[in-house]
Amino acid sequence: MNDMTELRAPSVRAAQKAAREANKLEKRLLRLAGQAIADFDMIEPGDRVMVCLSGGKDSYGLLDVLLTLRERAPVDFDLVAVNLDQKQPGFPAHVLPEYLARRGVPFHIETQDTYSIVTRVIEPGKTMCSLCSRLRRGILYRVASELGATKIALGHHRDDILGTFFLNLFYGGKLKAMPPKLVSDDGKHVVIRPLAYVKEDDLAAYAKVRDFPIIPCNLCGSQANLKRQEVKRMLAEWDKRYPGRIENAFNALARVVPSHLMDAGLFDFRGLKATGAADPDGDIAFDEDPCTEAPEPTEGVIRFAEAGGG
Repeated sequence: MNDMTELRAPSVRAAQKAAREANKLEKRLLRLAGQAIADFDMIEPGDRVMVCLSGGKDSYGLLDVLLTLRERAPVDFDLVAVNLDQKQPGFPAHVLPEYLARRGVPFHIETQDTYSIVTRVIEPGKTMCSLCSRLRRGILYRVASELGATKIALGHHRDDILGTFFLNLFYGGKLKAMPPKLVSDDGKHVVIRPLAYVKEDDLAAYAKVRDFPIIPCNLCGSQANLKRQEVKRMLAEWDKRYPGRIENAFNALARVVPSHLMDAGLFDFRGLKATGAADPDGDIAFDEDPCTEAPEPTEGVIRFAEAGGG
């Protein structure tokens, strides 16, 4: 083996390893998205899915995954990408149209100057997310109706959902998160989150592999004092110090036991009486160790779970 071959071999092996890891990452994203779509029956035959594309890693990943699943799943549905240009200073308006045209994806760019409204109404130093979100939501609902979309797909991932749960727990006094599927505020649309099972780190890695033309947000995401950023730092610390804690917390959102909480609207505590009949599930209120082995994930609807691969 000559010197050039010896020098080239490590780089070849590194490239092969990177390709294998990228392939595993893509398969994982497709499998998890397919599983979420199946578990919550997010997409049905004949759906026209409006993919909300912001230019961030999450929405790019969402669009990419849905494009692949559309080709593989034996379910006929259409996709249309929609970007809301909020007229933020320095926003590169050409990036998304050029990217979507290259990918052959039908798209619509909606231009509304919500940036001026938010910055005028919100005092300096105050968080802008609430008002910005309400304005954006109303516009996207209208656009969905105009485009004939039957589903609105958002790029929220597992960490967004879990972060929202802790935000509501710590600051809102509610057990509430982001559901994978919901009916819109106006009652006219179904909103879906196909990336509900996907970790943010995987989306960040996928964005690098796919070399998405990321557009940074200089409105909401740049505010360092957001409570969401505090929660995100807390979860990152937990993940580093206590492996498995994040997964357990997320899984708990799908294993709610109303009889062992305090919401009388969900469980009839006032009407609860002793029946004299044994309960096969028993009373677990006094169990010393609440930790049990996590059940296997449901197979869901095979058409999407298998389309996701793996």
